[in-house]
Amino acid sequence: MLIKQQEFYINGLRYTIRSATIPDAQALSDLRLQLDGETENFDREHGEAFIDTAGFEQIIRIDTESPSNICLVAVVDNQIIGFSRCEGSALKRLAHKVEFGVGVMKEFWGYGIGKNLLQVSIDWADANNIKKIVLQVLETNDKASRLYEKLGFTVEGILKNDKRLSDGKYYHTIIMGRWKA
Repeated sequence: MLIKQQEFYINGLRYTIRSATIPDAQALSDLRLQLDGETENFDREHGEAFIDTAGFEQIIRIDTESPSNICLVAVVDNQIIGFSRCEGSALKRLAHKVEFGVGVMKEFWGYGIGKNLLQVSIDWADANNIKKIVLQVLETNDKASRLYEKLGFTVEGILKNDKRLSDGKYYHTIIMGRWKA
């Protein structure tokens, strides 16, 4: 599904959030690879589960055509610096919810980009009769957890010892959800 482009100006940075388009596929492939190397908050290590340009073209096509999917990009000076995605299910028992994921280049943390990608996704979900948004967050990502709580998400479960990070230790994954009454 597509949304209307939105402009933001926070802490001296001007950026746009809009729906991803086919010409964004290469930049999204490059960005996802870069993000995997910048933080351990994702499931993947750098280079794992690589999605090439053709793979992102397919994702963008599916998300554009599906009423329960949306792929957004954050753009600064014509450069994609972040993205988010909500993915729903065609199964009737799961059609009321979507799973949300987000990533922003570390250089652009602190400008509300992740928050605004999530807020735009929430607004889209609310306007399209999606009752529930779910997400997963690593237990060490306190900043993200606090943001999600501020935006109405609550903890629904914990996957204990779910991820093994570079320090060799195991960490929990927190499952959070937001229900629109």
